[in-house]
Amino acid sequence: MCNSPFAPPIGPLLRVVGKGRWPGNPAYCRGCFRDLYNHRDGAEVASTSFFADVRGSTALAEVMPANEFRALMDRFYAAAAAVLIDHEAVVDKFVGDEVVGIFVPALAGPAHSRQAIDAAVELLRMTDNDGPTPWVPIGIGVNTGVAYVGAVGTEDHVEFTALGDPVNVAARLAAAAGAGELLVTEATAAAASYPVADRERRSLELRGKSAPTDVLVIRAEGPAGDGSARDARH
Repeated sequence: MCNSPFAPPIGPLLRVVGKGRWPGNPAYCRGCFRDLYNHRDGAEVASTSFFADVRGSTALAEVMPANEFRALMDRFYAAAAAVLIDHEAVVDKFVGDEVVGIFVPALAGPAHSRQAIDAAVELLRMTDNDGPTPWVPIGIGVNTGVAYVGAVGTEDHVEFTALGDPVNVAARLAAAAGAGELLVTEATAAAASYPVADRERRSLELRGKSAPTDVLVIRAEGPAGDGSARDARH
């Protein structure tokens, strides 16, 4: 956002003063987010939360040597991070067998919900979940709503993350998704102008929610949409 260059000859000099690449998305400058971290600052904004979860990771770890399981998870983390960054998301965290991303308007644009859905479908394809033999089976949950987005943590450890009910719903959707499935709330699909004709619908009793949550089931072998969000961005 400050348009500081990352490449030589100026980039290496700016890194000395803290203007290197931001870990949350290396397309952006670390210095632009420094004040958020220093002051534990943030805001309530409309955003889209993305949770991708490996299905059956406990069973996989049981039958694989630990180093092979670590290599598999690293490959999954790398694929998910690449997809999220390509769609202008923030890579929030890697938690065990799960990758969490945040799509905010300031980075992903006003079509952040569509960006998240497109990213999820792309990740299903990158992990071969569009066929019968994925190299890692995953389920994904995506939900849009107003959440707190910003820096949280202690004096010694600060993270840029999102908090609130929309985030919790996305996490629950990822947990409920089967291998090769993307679960999206109907409200999110509507906000994304995503084609919903002939999509499977479910009404889920999510843990901690007082009412059922209506979702659409999207699979990578189905139509991926017209890519309008990415066309507009590029």
